[in-house]
Amino acid sequence: QVQLVESGGGLVQVGDSLSLSCAASGRPVRYAMGWFRQQPGKEREFVAAIRTIGGGTSYGDSVRGRFTISSDNGKNLLYLQMNTLKPEDTAMYYCAARTYNSLRVPETTSGYNYWGQGTQVTVSS
Repeated sequence: QVQLVESGGGLVQVGDSLSLSCAASGRPVRYAMGWFRQQPGKEREFVAAIRTIGGGTSYGDSVRGRFTISSDNGKNLLYLQMNTLKPEDTAMYYCAARTYNSLRVPETTSGYNYWGQGTQVTVSS
């Protein structure tokens, strides 16, 4: 079992920056971790992911160049630095973990087997 707890969400203005964190506990072996987001009535969207074993990162097209994913494996923490925020970034952001191996950075919800409860990010114009 893996427990994931997101934090850092909030209300910000257009152009602001915000940093999300995800604290992981439980099973220590996590091959990949990622961030997804979901707006009301829409499917969960891939934001960014990192292979914690093996290396590599991947970003969704809408956030590439503005968001940065990183991890501190020693502290079991995952981060998402979000810069130049836009109103369309408003969503519930979810942390995800994969506890089985992957040759690539997984970019779909089916690529992860543990999820956090989410943290709300609202970007006001």
